[in-house]
Amino acid sequence: MHEIGFIRDLAIVMIVAGATTIVFQRMRQPVLLGYILAGVLIGPHTPGVLVGDARAIDDISNLGVVLLMFTLGLEFSVRKLRQVGIGVLAVAVAEVGLMLWIGYGIGGLFGWSGTDALFLGAIISLSSTMVATRTLAESGQRQQKFAQLVTGLLVAEDMLTIVMLTLLTAVAIGGSVQADTALALVGHLGLFVIVGMILGLLLLPRLVDYVASFDRDETLLVSVLGICFGASLFAVWMGFSVALGAFLAGAVVAESRSVGRVLHLVEPLRDMFAALFFVAIGLKIDPAMLLQYALPALLIATVVIVGKTLACSLGIFIVGHDPRTALRSGLGMAQIGEFSFVIATLGLSLGVVSDFIYPIAVAVSVLCMAASPYLNRSAESLANGLRRVTPRSLILLANSYNGWLENLKPVNENAAIAAIFRRLLWHIGINVLLVVALFIVGAYVNAHNWSWFSKLGIDRELRHTLIWACALFLSLPMLIAVYRKAEALGMVLAELGIRERFAGSYTQAIRNVLARVIPLATLLALALLVSGLSSAILPPRGIALSLVVLVVVVAVVLWRGLVRMHARLQAALKETLEKPDP
Repeated sequence: MHEIGFIRDLAIVMIVAGATTIVFQRMRQPVLLGYILAGVLIGPHTPGVLVGDARAIDDISNLGVVLLMFTLGLEFSVRKLRQVGIGVLAVAVAEVGLMLWIGYGIGGLFGWSGTDALFLGAIISLSSTMVATRTLAESGQRQQKFAQLVTGLLVAEDMLTIVMLTLLTAVAIGGSVQADTALALVGHLGLFVIVGMILGLLLLPRLVDYVASFDRDETLLVSVLGICFGASLFAVWMGFSVALGAFLAGAVVAESRSVGRVLHLVEPLRDMFAALFFVAIGLKIDPAMLLQYALPALLIATVVIVGKTLACSLGIFIVGHDPRTALRSGLGMAQIGEFSFVIATLGLSLGVVSDFIYPIAVAVSVLCMAASPYLNRSAESLANGLRRVTPRSLILLANSYNGWLENLKPVNENAAIAAIFRRLLWHIGINVLLVVALFIVGAYVNAHNWSWFSKLGIDRELRHTLIWACALFLSLPMLIAVYRKAEALGMVLAELGIRERFAGSYTQAIRNVLARVIPLATLLALALLVSGLSSAILPPRGIALSLVVLVVVVAVVLWRGLVRMHARLQAALKETLEKPDP
């Protein structure tokens, strides 16, 4: 009977969601707010209950989470993150960190447990991509400068969501994060995100484009959904949440050339499952508990609106935008939404937060959602009012600051040099991460598959030797690439830093020394990092030294082939990330 019951509950949810869409569109109110209210009205805590099966509610919620996070990932795009800019990324990191600290402090003032306070901080730290983008779209402001900054902040926060979901899962499972546990968690996160993203970017966009070449929408849609649910299962197998796997799958598929078609096919599913997700949120709400915690929810909502507005506005101003644009950007970020619900659900499902956290998260989100359109419409009036009451000296100081930042921007030759530096550092960073990830994979295999090795008669020392040797040889193309990029970086720094008028006849000799020291220092730093990460899989000292010597010989003999191999991989990844706009 569960199958029939599930279909009945799903039918009720969809009927109510459809009616809600019509009613709230007529009322010119956020539809997401209506979905939550509809869920409360038909849920198990309301008289005349229509949907009361806890299992069905969880199934509907999980299905909504997977599809919703996948579509959010499709709109995230790794290329968009590259276009955000270091300034906006820094603002997002600072704002999320500040709100996390404020939320934790509020939980402490209320006398909540440390875990409850931590989850509250995480809940109020992330703005709602769906609410913010829908508000901008409905007001016709998506092409304005402040709207592009809001979009950049949301993209950066999406990236931070990956880190937050992972660390909160670790805190929930372990109760706390000690130094060694934190290192292991960062390692697992690096294993899953970095390796998964790099391999995914090399394989999945091409697979999606290949399937799209059949010119059959059904085949493309089913294949993309298969990637979505497969990534979710893989994430669960690795100890993460289905939401994280679905989001990363969407971010990888977003780099395909056929992403426009994929978005067109997935948009109806996105809207359907967004309705399921938000109605399922309402189904879990007990109105009595909501009333009991109405005052804390109202206080926290006020903190979210004021805190996010001030933090984002100040940050955007500091990185070089005018006060009016900064204020409108801050008001566009003054809400929480789907990620907050995912975090609250994570805490409840793992049984580490109190029951009142979820209704408070919903109440705060509802208040912020309701206020968001009004804040957006009144942004211009608020900006004009603030300008009138701001002292003239302060306005002059702000204008002078913006002018000073404008003069600091690199131009002509300096701009070209800055671009070279960024490109070299970016390449070095990616290759270092890949090398580190390979040794983390080795440590993971060693920790989780020791019984499989023992069945093959492989003892501990031989297991460490095999795993470490594989990691070392597989990382050889990346190590050579790091050396070559660091060598180029050293030459540029030597030419720029050592001037003939200061060094005289020793100029070229000093430049040669500096050009050699920088790549060697880079390799030494990488070796120290890898040795620390691979401490759990190091073979005996004599064998390790022999393997290092063998790797050096192989590198010398196969240098050209390894360089060509890495160049092909780099070209494939670059082609994926630098595709034209769909």
